[in-house]
Amino acid sequence: MHIAILSDIHANREAFIACLAATETAGADRLVILGDIVGYGADPVWCLDKARELLATGAVVLRGNHDEAVAKSTQSMNLNARLAVEWTRNQLSAEDRVFLGHLPMQVAEEDRLYVHASANAPEAWHYMLDADDAHGHFLHCDAAVSFCGHTHQPALFSASPAGKITTFTPDAAEPIPLAPQRQWLAVMGSVGQPRDGNPASAWALYDTGSRELRFHRTAYDIEAAAAKVRKAGLPEALAERLYGGR
Repeated sequence: MHIAILSDIHANREAFIACLAATETAGADRLVILGDIVGYGADPVWCLDKARELLATGAVVLRGNHDEAVAKSTQSMNLNARLAVEWTRNQLSAEDRVFLGHLPMQVAEEDRLYVHASANAPEAWHYMLDADDAHGHFLHCDAAVSFCGHTHQPALFSASPAGKITTFTPDAAEPIPLAPQRQWLAVMGSVGQPRDGNPASAWALYDTGSRELRFHRTAYDIEAAAAKVRKAGLPEALAERLYGGR
């Protein structure tokens, strides 16, 4: 089975559409969305409706910290994020906010774990940025392969049976075999707001049979997405950052 894993859509309709088309072209049999459907972007209603539709047809859909903030509170976010959360909350219905607030934070499936941030206290929204962060995740995770988002930067970590953590830089050109004698944590990057210097949307395709993981980048209409952010009156920085993937 080929599983397409997407994360951090952030109400970017153009990016979401482009990635869904790319997953279909790649032959995905299953979709997983690791959370943060809303926040930052100008199309929260459309993106939420699409996520709800995908959930109804068998996709896994998780809750991210921005989904949580829209549903319940703004948490400890920076000013632009708080402004976007407040704007988003006003665009959504009470039913939409309840839906977001009741999405699971993590889902275990066979030998895989899906989580927005990390297995160690998912509700604390820890960032998986380096080997020390990954070590904390592995200490609380028995799954052979885990998938998370949240950082907006693709990454791959593995743990040996002795607990040694190895960090890999993902290459979108080649599939990566995930050796069964190690544990793996794949960080997806972001569909709607990449922050690794590449403005193209990030997602991945995992083959459960061969245990190969391929990171993908998909171009989308950034001009259209940025124009919507500006028209909505959201902070200019949320439009500008799309162009540079930062």
